[in-house]
Amino acid sequence: MMENIKLNIRLKEGNPQAYKELFKQTFPRMLLYCRLFIHDQAQSNDLVQECFIKLWERHNIIKPFKSVESLLFVMLRNGCLDYIRNQKTHNIEKDTDSLGEDELQYLYQLDFTGHEEDSLKEKLVESIKESIEKLPEKRKKIFINSKIKGKKNKDIAKELNISIKAVEKQLHLAKEQIRKRIRIKYPIWVIIIDFLLL
Repeated sequence: MMENIKLNIRLKEGNPQAYKELFKQTFPRMLLYCRLFIHDQAQSNDLVQECFIKLWERHNIIKPFKSVESLLFVMLRNGCLDYIRNQKTHNIEKDTDSLGEDELQYLYQLDFTGHEEDSLKEKLVESIKESIEKLPEKRKKIFINSKIKGKKNKDIAKELNISIKAVEKQLHLAKEQIRKRIRIKYPIWVIIIDFLLL
């Protein structure tokens, strides 16, 4: 707790090293969260990085005793919502078109539970991370390369010296394993998890 407060004070002062520390700690989970709703790797990276830029530009709003991480996730959630609604407004055919109003509302609620330590956002991200970690090592590597890093199947196959069909099979098995694990634990997240596993 004290370490977080000290970091927040440095962030509020605009300390560049503090921002590097925060970025290193938070970026991977923010990207994972963003990829739940935005399947484009480059766009997801842009949305996450924009959050850090906004925080840097408005570092005076930081409150040392409040969670900066939660503030970043709220910014990211809003960024995702704006992007999704913009795609729908312009009728651009992207993965986000499959998100209905119910899913948008669910996305909106992820950060508003009133209890940061028990927030749906934290539970969702942690559950997905746990499920990925439970995958066999090779399967986990393929899944991360595909769904988190956004690599193409042919590139993954070449990197691992296996066939594209082998990559596809491992991805299918990984998806089923993650889906089964999370559905048993949190049935309400079925729709959200299915978007991630497309």
